[in-house]
Formats: sequence, C-alpha cells, structure tokens
Amino acid sequence: MILSDKDIREAVKKGDIIIDPFDERYLQPASIDLHLDKHFLIFDTKSHYVIDPKKPLDDMMSAVEINEQRPFVLHPGEFALGLVMEKTGVCDGMVGRLEGKSSVGRMGLLIHITAGFLDPGNCLKMTLELHNTANLPILLYYKMPIAQMAFEHISSKCEKSYSAANQNKYVGDMKPRASQMWKNFI
Repeated sequence: MILSDKDIREAVKKGDIIIDPFDERYLQPASIDLHLDKHFLIFDTKSHYVIDPKKPLDDMMSAVEINEQRPFVLHPGEFALGLVMEKTGVCDGMVGRLEGKSSVGRMGLLIHITAGFLDPGNCLKMTLELHNTANLPILLYYKMPIAQMAFEHISSKCEKSYSAANQNKYVGDMKPRASQMWKNFI
C-alpha cells in the first residue's frame, strides 16, 4: 500500500525513510517532490561509436556540472544521466518508486527509462535516465522539481538488504555513474 503524506512524514521521523534535505513543503498527498542536482554524465559520441554492455562505460561518458546560473541543455533525442538532489533511502521493510512529474512529462522529458526502484536498505541520490522526446531542446535547471517518490511497505522485511549484498553495483551513489552492466559478464 502506498504511503500517504501523513505516513511519509511519520516514517521520516522514525528513520524508516531518509530524505535529506527533507522539506514538508514538497510533500504531496502520496509522494514527495524531488529536485534536480547539478551533476550529469553524457556519452562522448565524438570518440565512441558503439555501446558494448560487456565493457566498462566509464571512459565513454563525460561529466557536466551546472549551477544556478547555467542550466543543462538536453537536445531532442539526447540522453543523459543525472541525479536528484535529495539523498533518499528506505529501511529493510520498504521500497520507493521514482516517477516523473506531470509538468515535466508534458514538456517531453522522460526522467527514467527503467531505474525507478529504490530497493530496501539502499540510500543514495537516485539516478535519473533523462531523455528528451520533444522536438525542441529542454533547459534543465539546478534544484528544479524533477521527480516524485512514492513509498510502500513490503510484505516482510527483506532478509538481505540491497546495501548488504556485495554484488549490488549502485549502493550509496552520490554522483551519476555509468552503467555497470559489464560486471554481469564476469
């Protein structure tokens, strides 16, 4: 069952949900709004011509950092990795679901392609898989509302949290990180 604003507030006070910084102004009836951070990764298409999931991608991506005066420009059809500004986490008995905001979607911006799930026991700045489906560039501003997170209790506490399982690749990320799919092949 998805938590209400009241339940989110109580879970934050108990420490079952971490949202840092937490500001009640951003609580919605059944979610909390999250904001865009300043760190991005983009593919270097001048030096690379193909993505090979069996090989590390870290060297294929370039870091970009924005600030309050300089937005990130996402052109039509382009892809970038970004982050939410808030560190978000859940206890071993909960999950989080990251979703786009309607206002962002109405501009043609997808905020995640597949990675919208916050596993029990993980605490990080959620990665955004940004894709511009519009036919015009979109300006993305530091600290703009970009996503919303809903929370749910799971049927029982998990036996091995995401952070305890050493094969998990994205525990505690605080900056965007290129796909680690290649580790599945070793």
